[in-house]
Amino acid sequence: MLVDQIRESMTAAMKRRDDLTVSTLRMTMAAIKAAEVSGKEVRALTDDEVVAVIAKEAKKRLESAEAFKAAGRDELEAKERAEAAILGAYLPEALGADELETIVAETLAEGGFNAPAQMGQAMKAVNAKVKGRADGKTVADLVKARLGG
Repeated sequence: MLVDQIRESMTAAMKRRDDLTVSTLRMTMAAIKAAEVSGKEVRALTDDEVVAVIAKEAKKRLESAEAFKAAGRDELEAKERAEAAILGAYLPEALGADELETIVAETLAEGGFNAPAQMGQAMKAVNAKVKGRADGKTVADLVKARLGG
């Protein structure tokens, strides 16, 4: 499982005295644990759910990096980008723009989605195929453009 792989990587980073990797993976494990205990019952997350948590954490790092860049805090920007890169190693490879457009077009055609009112249903269908391999905003923009919204 992906959680076990993260734990092993964290242990190896501790042995290498790689503080950045250790702290990044430790924060990610905390986020995974928080997701496991949220809700009515404690449960183990599936690999897909763990990937979603990691993607969310990586996105936070990139947003922080942009904020630090705008504020002229280059050392903090570099740290956030390095943490995002560490987390990126646990994420599936991102889809290219052409690949993503093809998936969106095929999914909309298969589902018969052709009106802006069907945006929610179309997004659900596309996201099921994309599974965290593309940014949600990018997917939404493509679907919206195709539906004429």
